[in-house]
Amino acid sequence: MPGSSESRYIRLEVISGKNFQVPSWRIPAGIYISVNVDSRRRWKSAISFVSSDESVVWGNSVTLSSHSSPTLSVEIRASLELGRMLGSGEVVGRLRMPWNELLSHRHEPFDISLPPVRGVHPSLKLKATIVHACNYQDDALFDSLVDCKIARDTDAGHAQFVKYVRRKTVSHLKRAVEHFQSVLDQCPVSHPDHATALTNLALARLQGYIQNDVQDIDATTSLFREALALRPQPHPDHPLSLFNLALALTWRHFKKVTAADIFEAAQLYHELLPLCPEGTYLRSIAAGNCVDYVISGCNYIPIDASDEGIHLRRVVLELCPLGHRLRHRALDELAQALNTCFDQHGSIDDLDMSIQLGREVVSLCAEGHAGRDTYLNNFADSLTLRFQHQGNPDDLDEAISLHEEALRLRPVGHEYRNHSLDNLGSVLVDRFNKRGDIDDITRAISLRREALMLCPPGHPRRETTLNNLALALKTRCNESHVSEDLNEAIDLYRESLQLKQLDHPERHRNLFNLSSALCSRFTETQKNEDVEEAITLCQQSLAAVSSLHPDRCLSYRWLQEAYLSRYRILHQLADLTLAVENFRLASGHATQGFPDRIKAVWYWVAAAEAYNHASGLEAYTTFFNLFDGYLATRSSTISRREAAAAFCYARSLPVDAASCAIRHVNLQRAVELVEQGRGQQWSLASRLRTPVEDLESANPTLACNYLESSKLISNAAQSSATITDRAAADRAATEYRTLTRQWEDVVAEIRDLPAFSRFLLPPSYEDLQAAARQGPVIILIASQYSCSAIIVTTSGDPHYVPLPSIAFADLKILKDRFAREIRDSSQMNPRESRTDLIVLSRIIWDQIMLPIVDVLEHVLKLQRRSRIWLCPTAAFTSIPLHAAHPFQTKADRSGKEPCLEDIYICSYTPTLSALIRSRQLMKKRSVLPSFVAIGQGQPGAGKGKALLAVDSELELVHKLVPATANRTTISGDEATRAGALEALQQNTWVHLACHGKQDPKQPYDSHFVMRDEHLTLLDIMERHIPQAEFAFLSACHTAVGDEETPDEVIHLAAGLQFSGFKSVIGTLWEVDDSVAKHVVEAFYGYMFGDLKKGGVMDCTRAAWALNCATHAVKTKVPLEQRMVFVHIGV
Repeated sequence: MPGSSESRYIRLEVISGKNFQVPSWRIPAGIYISVNVDSRRRWKSAISFVSSDESVVWGNSVTLSSHSSPTLSVEIRASLELGRMLGSGEVVGRLRMPWNELLSHRHEPFDISLPPVRGVHPSLKLKATIVHACNYQDDALFDSLVDCKIARDTDAGHAQFVKYVRRKTVSHLKRAVEHFQSVLDQCPVSHPDHATALTNLALARLQGYIQNDVQDIDATTSLFREALALRPQPHPDHPLSLFNLALALTWRHFKKVTAADIFEAAQLYHELLPLCPEGTYLRSIAAGNCVDYVISGCNYIPIDASDEGIHLRRVVLELCPLGHRLRHRALDELAQALNTCFDQHGSIDDLDMSIQLGREVVSLCAEGHAGRDTYLNNFADSLTLRFQHQGNPDDLDEAISLHEEALRLRPVGHEYRNHSLDNLGSVLVDRFNKRGDIDDITRAISLRREALMLCPPGHPRRETTLNNLALALKTRCNESHVSEDLNEAIDLYRESLQLKQLDHPERHRNLFNLSSALCSRFTETQKNEDVEEAITLCQQSLAAVSSLHPDRCLSYRWLQEAYLSRYRILHQLADLTLAVENFRLASGHATQGFPDRIKAVWYWVAAAEAYNHASGLEAYTTFFNLFDGYLATRSSTISRREAAAAFCYARSLPVDAASCAIRHVNLQRAVELVEQGRGQQWSLASRLRTPVEDLESANPTLACNYLESSKLISNAAQSSATITDRAAADRAATEYRTLTRQWEDVVAEIRDLPAFSRFLLPPSYEDLQAAARQGPVIILIASQYSCSAIIVTTSGDPHYVPLPSIAFADLKILKDRFAREIRDSSQMNPRESRTDLIVLSRIIWDQIMLPIVDVLEHVLKLQRRSRIWLCPTAAFTSIPLHAAHPFQTKADRSGKEPCLEDIYICSYTPTLSALIRSRQLMKKRSVLPSFVAIGQGQPGAGKGKALLAVDSELELVHKLVPATANRTTISGDEATRAGALEALQQNTWVHLACHGKQDPKQPYDSHFVMRDEHLTLLDIMERHIPQAEFAFLSACHTAVGDEETPDEVIHLAAGLQFSGFKSVIGTLWEVDDSVAKHVVEAFYGYMFGDLKKGGVMDCTRAAWALNCATHAVKTKVPLEQRMVFVHIGV
């Protein structure tokens, strides 16, 4: 012992501590040490964060005099605020130690264990050193022990609250609440401690609510909200206030099961966690059991597919990072919500994201995971949805494979085996409908019979399984016409309907399913009672759902089918009228997603055509308006094309609509419909590329109003689907109508703006006539009902040209013959006669172009060598119309009859709008012309054979293009994808000599072959090059369209036109580069021939120059290589 401690000063270092527990279980803001210095003062350490392992580090020190007290007196306290403290906090532990014992550790750090708190012994690490003077330069300030009523009441409240937590005695809780209420009364709203007083009172009340000693949780939650509002970020106690409110909402959800509470708690934790550093106690508590409970709670809440619902599901997923034990469940819940959103709105982006999430779920739940079977089923459902939407058989095959695995994981005796039997049966029915393999439908029926055996009378899923088996039997009957299947299906539907309670939210589905089967039987047996019952059932299904329920669309559809079935047998016009009215209602039911409404109106079109009903034009118009709206929701060019391709059954509707309008003697409407209905990829990409951006520039306020109004309508429609209470449904219907009127008012206001009179409307005939300002546009219509042409002129009505000598089937044959003859000609000697091609050219002349030329010459009096534009549709797009040639001598033997290109200079245009847009951009010419020749004759390995004539072609072009055109050449290693893209953007005139490849299945993957990577059509379309003027595509297949959407004319030449090039030379099939140079040489000779006389580079001369060039090289270039080049644009 180093002598007596008298007259000595002791330097006490508070180093750290561990195992700190707060008696009341509150989350501390931090822990501090309090040491009595003398009777009037105490020393306080800094308030330090508690680590996730319940330890604290201080590193503070104080100099004490051994004269003040015979012992060291220390308190460990939990501070409940990081900012301004109210009271002294909560005592975690106390220590009294004689000085001599303190100094016995010889200036070395030592640990002291304290009495247990909640069964755990906290400890302190201290160090004591004797010093000979006190300079009071300590790490923390001294506090006066002056008494304060607010502080005294607060500490008394804490003391009573701790007793309540330990003993569960209500009297202690009441006294704690009284003390905290007194403090709150002393701290009005303007008081700096108001938020702390609110929090203390709220936490005491919350603990009482948890123990069922307090009933009013709503008032408690309000106190927490008020405290949080007073502590906005970056207030030091903002994180704790977030946690407290989240905790209260979580407990209210636990006891009352309120979805809004658990979702708000998730949002609060999502905001809280980034504010809590890793390793802190608050983060460990929040990110542990608290968040896990919230995630689990959210996962049991019914799916909400509104924008807010999807957002909150994403929040929950972000609370489950990689490795989190609940991540797979959060992924699955978000995927299911996105599926529901897709059902409501038809956005393929939602479904694609759902499938991505489903794949991750399945990957996280490997074989042996308890929930793998469920997640396999859910993932398979998403793939099935996409198959039903897009028709990709790969999705269906994968879904079947997943359901097969799920069924294996649910062997005989498994609780959910019947589910998997039903699900696998469902996708087999889908595959049967797609491929017609009788084994699929036979197995589907077998699986569903087994599922029904597992659902005996009284089983909760029996009615669903009865319904599903009935559907499979009816499907087989539709193909095999076995009446036993249909009769059994009807019996099963009836039993299913009887088991469905009258107030069941999906009973209406059973009603219209039975109605459908009865309609089918009526068609076979003509028993009137079947169709009468079918109509009654559909009417009951409509009465069972609210006016905004999405399924009303399906009820309307089946009701029209019932009326139509009766009309087919009884031929009563009233039934056809009622069927058409229900078609209208189904297609106009805005709360149903676009795909189902589009399908409904397609049936309407078919019925109107079949029965020559006057509503045919209305049906076509409705279809295109819905289809435009649907494609406009797609976020990218590719997704728009995929969405269009999914409606494969509607590919002929644009030309069929025009044919219908022609039969109704409404030629202007025919032009409008064929323009609106075909070429959506180009029309929407330009007309709806960013429609609101233009509006935002012109009138930002109106643009904001439009977007907000659209969102409100969408959310109202989503929420209405889940309403079952009639009064609430009526209120929702009223609100929806109000919102719709507001949206219509905003759109009307936008259309009052000078440049937005056609906002969200397709172009009118008057708008489209602008395409004919430089010459007539001939639209060639290939419909199953008739083949014809419409000539659009710059003024007056369009001119109708019937083509009676050729039928739709003849066009298909002609197209195939041309493709075959072009292949054969490529193998022939250049000097051999192309006899078969000549025959085909005569057919084009005699049966297609001659009637059109007669009208141009004799009705329109169009002078020879004038410009004309061809706008082919459907099968016409695959026929070289410009090559029409009689190949015969004049009757007077004075010479040969002229061909089409002798009479007129022909160009093509994908749509009238495309031609108008190119002309509009011509007016904005603001840069000097520059010319680049890009050639790639040596593509990379595996990208095609070498093109030996490319370099010589580039040299030829370089010589022919005037030096004043600022000409450059890119070839060899420089002709890369990036180099070509840069050249396209920096030059106004382009010549491309390379391999070209049209992808008939995925046209946006069509490409030019460069040295490294392909230069794709999508690459080109994504560039906006308004200053571009002319492009010569000396490559193969640059003006050949799309097999999936043949009316779209999606090819490389059209892509260049869309990106900004006003005039483009493209090719219809493979180019022989050894002879193409003759056409190139002749073309540029005519194109730039006038420059020496002071002319200017003019891209509008391209059609004339190509016409002259193909005539000039007749003796050098075989027929098919002259036909191959076409002009597109101005």
